[in-house]
Amino acid sequence: MSADAANGDVAPSTPGWRRRLLVAVPIVVFAALAILLYGRLFSGNPATLPSALIGRPAPDLALPGLDGLKKAGADLPGFSRADLTTGEVTIVNVFGSWCAPCREEHPALMSIAGTGVKMFGLNYKDSSENARRFLGGLGNPFSRVGVDPNGRAAIEWGVYGVPETFVVDGKGRIAFKQVGPILDDAAKAKVLAEIEKAKAAK
Repeated sequence: MSADAANGDVAPSTPGWRRRLLVAVPIVVFAALAILLYGRLFSGNPATLPSALIGRPAPDLALPGLDGLKKAGADLPGFSRADLTTGEVTIVNVFGSWCAPCREEHPALMSIAGTGVKMFGLNYKDSSENARRFLGGLGNPFSRVGVDPNGRAAIEWGVYGVPETFVVDGKGRIAFKQVGPILDDAAKAKVLAEIEKAKAAK
């Protein structure tokens, strides 16, 4: 019997120690990544997420109109980047009929449209029938609605999720981006203030 064994000290089994280490390391790494991602996603106000597009020309797009959508008896067209460079400030709202927060923010959009600002809708990964029913039931604040069935245009615009709202100045530059729904008076006031700021910009 060895002196260590006689004293009651038994050396740990090397294979067992390695096995426990191999199990523990991935768990620790996963937990650290989960904490990091949680902090990035949920710390602060998601509506203030920075956008690399602020102050830059809106990405190019050419979206067809929503099939069968009419306003005042006329078919509503889609839109392209050229429609954002007419000298007027334009709101571009990314929405989908399947999106519950889009339904919740819709009264705010109707109210903002009532101020006379030009508002375009970007219908994201939706069916024409469902989108028409959505706007028919809740009201249509848009003068143009472009469809983005595969989400490619939304990706170019750096959309994180639906809904999102962009303020585009008269030269076609993105002046402001609201991530998430406009649900309260403070959020609506912020968008209205950004519209006025974009109008005043040269």
